[in-house]
Amino acid sequence: MRAASLHGRLRWLVIVVLAAVLLPLGVLSFKRTVREVGELSDGRLAQSARTLQVLIGHADLDALQRRDADRLLVPIEARLVGSPPRQRYTYESEVGFQVFDHTGRMALATANLAGMPPPQASDADFQDVRLGPYRWRVFTLHDTANRVVIRTGERYDSRDEIMHAVWLEHSLPLLVGLPLLALLVGWAIRRGLRPLEALTRALSSRQPGSREPVLLRDAPQELQPVLAALNEQLTRLEDALERERRFSADVAHELRTPLASAMINLESAMTSTDPAELNLTLGSAQHGLAALARRIEQLLALARLEAGAASGQRGRVDLVAVAMDVIEELAPVIAESGAELSFARLMPQVAVQGYEAALTALLRNLLENALRHAPAGGRVQLSLDRTAQGALIDVTDDGPGIPAEHRADVFARFHREAGSRGDGYGLGLSIVQRAAGLHDATIELLDSPYGSGLRVRVVIPPPH
Repeated sequence: MRAASLHGRLRWLVIVVLAAVLLPLGVLSFKRTVREVGELSDGRLAQSARTLQVLIGHADLDALQRRDADRLLVPIEARLVGSPPRQRYTYESEVGFQVFDHTGRMALATANLAGMPPPQASDADFQDVRLGPYRWRVFTLHDTANRVVIRTGERYDSRDEIMHAVWLEHSLPLLVGLPLLALLVGWAIRRGLRPLEALTRALSSRQPGSREPVLLRDAPQELQPVLAALNEQLTRLEDALERERRFSADVAHELRTPLASAMINLESAMTSTDPAELNLTLGSAQHGLAALARRIEQLLALARLEAGAASGQRGRVDLVAVAMDVIEELAPVIAESGAELSFARLMPQVAVQGYEAALTALLRNLLENALRHAPAGGRVQLSLDRTAQGALIDVTDDGPGIPAEHRADVFARFHREAGSRGDGYGLGLSIVQRAAGLHDATIELLDSPYGSGLRVRVVIPPPH
């Protein structure tokens, strides 16, 4: 079943609401008008009777009766109406009156009401009386001063013609206006929904991976929150996709070292004939694989932190203990590089509030980068301290270093300086930067005190 369009839903809802409001109002207005017309017609009958009362008071009713013997009938004349062929018709036949003397005898009447029986004492002022094929609305006035009873009447078909005109006047605007209103409402809704059509076109033409916000010229106020929320969701989606891409690259980068170390030890075990050396290399391989498993867990934890999925708050992390674990994990890398690693700490503990997985990744990548660039027999130093600004991490090497004008670029993913040693992928400092961002830490790339090389300084501020 085809779903209704928003345009169709709005159009029919507006029409139904208008009909629900206008039709009852029209019915109530029609009923009120009918009641007012009836009261006005009754008022005319009463006024006609009062006028006859005044005229009879100035006339000699007895003389008229004596001259005309029994009673005086007022004739009703017909006139030619309409275009040829003309018809004989008169509206005078629709109204009439009667006058009765004190004895109850009809003294004066119009021809059309001559056959109506005289009123009774119990009759109300206004009543309905049937005479021949017509139903009459009559008003009875008892004139005690002139000792007469005056009765005026009006045919109901005359009133019905007025009612028909009133009904036509009330119903015609609704019968004609509602369809016309439906067309105009449809046009207005189509015009009002143009911003949604523009939004659809903008989304359809949007390039995958674009970070440009969706903009609509002269967007209505009601659509601006939708645009803001949509742009926010698109940004979050692109960030999530970027995190996925970076995580894939980071996994390859982070797992390369422990996997290579385990493979070297296994290859040594396969070629060794000495049982003691075999046990040693297998133990080293097992240790490397355990380190690989730990690193996978750390990568997953770091990914959850970046995605905002960490369930707990920051915890207390001892940087000295983390550094010791990282140095132990990197023992094969240190031995292979031929560089001398020194660890300087001025206090037994340097505790911070943070995420252990992120800080472990930060220290490991700083040391790996330094070991990769330090020459054989070179020096790499890790120092931890606490200052007024917060916890201080310094990693210094005596390698070729990075020119000052290039240091701002090394944090970009996959960026590698020309002449870099090793087979890295240019992700180490990018991971360091993201881990530091999780702790509001600052990173500085400085000149090494060894004369050549690089000093990386990370300052983790205390919690607010």
